[in-house]
Amino acid sequence: KLPLTVEEILNFGESNRELFIKSSTYGIIPITVTEMGLTISWIFSSDPKSISFSVVYQESEDTPLDQCKVLIPMTRCNSHKETIRGQVKVRNPGIYTLIFDNTFSRFISKRVFYHLAVERPVIYDGSDFP
Repeated sequence: KLPLTVEEILNFGESNRELFIKSSTYGIIPITVTEMGLTISWIFSSDPKSISFSVVYQESEDTPLDQCKVLIPMTRCNSHKETIRGQVKVRNPGIYTLIFDNTFSRFISKRVFYHLAVERPVIYDGSDFP
């Protein structure tokens, strides 16, 4: 079910998910966020070979793609050799989309193994101060 919500990601636990991306296509993981201050983090690897990765922000589903904000530009990752980790801080509610791009690969489909996590900020209220 897409897009994912923060609650669904919190229920992922420690398990990894798998995304199959055919050659010459891309896969997306949209995450709908309603509260600010959260941190969305990811870990992923690909098999076989590399994959390109990007993160874009969309204010709402109605926002045209050319008005989306690129938070992490498309970058080719050697995720078949090392695990890629990253995070983005939620500054505005909206849809944060992780893009796994395999359009450069004409013949080889890829599998992306990923894990997502969401952290809420710890707000100190001073209550344990004597």
